[in-house]
Amino acid sequence: MGDRITQVRAAMEEYFGNDAKRIDHALRVTSFACRLMEDEPADPELVVATALLHDIGIREAEHKYGSATGNLQEIEGPPVARAILARFGYAEPFINEVCAIIASHHSPGEVDSDNFRIIWDADWLVNLGDECDLSEKEKVESIIKKTFMTATGKMMAKQIYLKR
Repeated sequence: MGDRITQVRAAMEEYFGNDAKRIDHALRVTSFACRLMEDEPADPELVVATALLHDIGIREAEHKYGSATGNLQEIEGPPVARAILARFGYAEPFINEVCAIIASHHSPGEVDSDNFRIIWDADWLVNLGDECDLSEKEKVESIIKKTFMTATGKMMAKQIYLKR
C-alpha cells in the first residue's frame, strides 16, 4: 500500500495528538480490517485508509456538541477525512467512498459495499467487548449473529468473544 497509507496513519496520529485511546482504537480496527481482507473481498488501500480515519470526527463532534455519539461522528468525520486524503493526492472517487463509509459507519444500510462490510465488522470486533456484558454468552451469540456482516467477521467474533 505504501507511502500514502503511512502518511494517512501519521496524519491520524497527529490529529488525535496525545489521545492514545483514539489512536489505539483506529489501529486495532485497521488490524482487524486487514485480517478480514485475507478472506473477504475489498479494496485494500481504501479499507485501510477508512479504518485509520473512521472515527476522525470524534474530536470535532466533542468540540462542537460536547458529545461524540455515532451520528455526530458521521457528520463531522467526512470533512476531516477529505482534507487528509486530498493532502496526499488521493483521487476524488476514492475520497468520496472513504467519506461515504465514514458518514455511515454507525448506520448500516446507508452504504452497501464489501469495503463497508469490512469496516463495520472490524469496528465491531473492537467494540463488542465494550457494548455488552460478555458473561451473557447467549446474548453475545445473538449480537454476533445479528450484527456482523461477513462470514469471517462472525467467525472471528465467535473465536474472540465466545472462545469457539
